[in-house]
Amino acid sequence: MNLRFLHKLLSLFVVILLYTSQSFAQQPEFENTLAYLNNQKLIQFTQIDSILEPFKKDSLKMKQLLSDSKKNNYNEGSCFALNALGVINRDISNYDQSIKYHQEAKKYAEKANSTELKIISLNMIGVAYRRMDVVKLALDYHTEALKTAYSVINPSQTIIHNIAVSQNSIGNIYLALNQYDLAITQFNKSLKIEQNANNKLGLAINYHNIGYAEEAKGNLEVALSQYNKSLSYNNAIDSEIGRVICYNSIGRIYLKQENYAEAEPMIKNALEKALELDDQFYITSSYVNLGQLELEMNELPLAEKTLKKALNIANSYNLKSAVAESSKLLSKLNQKNKKFEAALDYYQKAVEIESTILTQQNLQYVNDIVLEYENENQNNQIKALALENETVRLRLERNKKILLYTSLLLAILGTALFILNRTKALRRDKHILTLEQDMLRSQMNPHFIFNSLNSIKLYIINNEKENAVYYLNKFSKLIRKILMASKEKETSLNDELETMKLYMNIENIRFDNEIDFNITVDPSINTEVTKIPSLVLQPFLENSLWHGLSSKTEQKKIDLIVSKKSSNFITVEIIDNGIGRIAARKINDNKKLKRNSVGIDITKARLANFSESFHNSYTLDIEDLYENDTPSGTKITLQIPTKKINTTHSLASKSSYF
Repeated sequence: MNLRFLHKLLSLFVVILLYTSQSFAQQPEFENTLAYLNNQKLIQFTQIDSILEPFKKDSLKMKQLLSDSKKNNYNEGSCFALNALGVINRDISNYDQSIKYHQEAKKYAEKANSTELKIISLNMIGVAYRRMDVVKLALDYHTEALKTAYSVINPSQTIIHNIAVSQNSIGNIYLALNQYDLAITQFNKSLKIEQNANNKLGLAINYHNIGYAEEAKGNLEVALSQYNKSLSYNNAIDSEIGRVICYNSIGRIYLKQENYAEAEPMIKNALEKALELDDQFYITSSYVNLGQLELEMNELPLAEKTLKKALNIANSYNLKSAVAESSKLLSKLNQKNKKFEAALDYYQKAVEIESTILTQQNLQYVNDIVLEYENENQNNQIKALALENETVRLRLERNKKILLYTSLLLAILGTALFILNRTKALRRDKHILTLEQDMLRSQMNPHFIFNSLNSIKLYIINNEKENAVYYLNKFSKLIRKILMASKEKETSLNDELETMKLYMNIENIRFDNEIDFNITVDPSINTEVTKIPSLVLQPFLENSLWHGLSSKTEQKKIDLIVSKKSSNFITVEIIDNGIGRIAARKINDNKKLKRNSVGIDITKARLANFSESFHNSYTLDIEDLYENDTPSGTKITLQIPTKKINTTHSLASKSSYF
């Protein structure tokens, strides 16, 4: 059983597994989409693609679409389904089947008389042949796609995009033939189209390919700059396959610069992601790079194992360039091991493979074809310009009116949106200000200030000067901290814990210092860096004091524990051994003057506002503690988010179209 068969079997198993887990949830939605398509019979590619986007990587659904479209003579639907199936097979390196699907898609595009779909199908076939290093056939299909595209007088955005795809692919063919300057010329043509369309995927691809050509010319720093540009676009569109390609290329540059410490993580990261994607083309490239790294670092047994993996996969999927490259490296490895006969065999194999790609006939064929399509392109452009001049005057008149009306409408809409956003911002700011004011009032209520000063006064009356001065200093420091914290929306965890120590010291005066208050902080937490809303813990400590411990006679204890149980939160636990919430509620209900705490409600609102700039929201849990069915206290668990939403966006993309 060969490697290719095993891979197909594994791929089939994965498809079945994914289908059984997701299909039932998506089936009603997909059935509705099929019904809509068969009823409306849309013909524009962009319309069909936007509707089928969630399903086009599901081979079973695409086969169902193909079956239904054939029954209903919906040629555009059949073409889309066949191209989608071709891409699915190409991405698992099943190139022969992929080409069959795309060729059948081309027939349905011709039945539908759809130039867009025909161009797309031609480019798809060309990409599959290019992956296999079949130069002539790849070029034939891309050139036919270009000729067809240039024959359209007013091309759609889809057709313009496919012109860029064709030019990029022709550039890649020049790369395979080691014609790097000609390749860069094609990539720059494609790049210009993608810049006009602001297509980040196309920009990522062309920057990477320009980097590859510059690397081959020996301009390593220029190549590294181009690869980093490509990586930034790939990150912007969150393209895993794009990251694999860029990591491999950047790692290869470091390898050539003998910077092995930088090269190793890049190449291994690329291999890990390629294995997750299960794309044999990029898995092979990653193994080749890793094998070369191990060879350069003189880890010969590892290098031999890695390079043979690359060679086996490349042979199984007919990846000629990878076969040649891995064979060359194995030849070099056997030379180091003084196995000269094996080294010669591998080298001859590499030369034989390269000779099928790098022939003078292939190069001449490519040059002739490119020259032919460029001449035809110029003729078509002349015709298009003549037609354009005929209609330009009418367009200008119409555009003036449209511009005037549009500008007026945009001005009105812009003013309305500004007023709405400004009003919303003012309301939000007012709400935040109200919360901060309410918070300050709750921290500095007259009852707390009066009792604190009264306790200090008793020390003075009893001539306990040292205690009076000690607690007066703490009281003044607490008031200062509260006033400073009230000006800030958030504070460091370290400052918050210090403020709570002061608060508990002052409150403990009224409890004759009977309360055993302890703070425990996980050593892994950087309290200076971690931010939380200012004075957020005080209402919970106040509740523990006045509802849990004030009516208790024996040992009184409060533990404040800060831990990090998740990378997204810090967890604050406040545990008291008070009488419990039920008993406290009964006592409060029997009082003539009830103590209604609004601090918790204000704190919840502040926490909700604080959480808006984080990936996760806060959570608050209050639990009654029991020992032998007897209330033994209360535990408050507060989870405060720490991972902020990243508001900056890098620009990035893939390195091959489709």
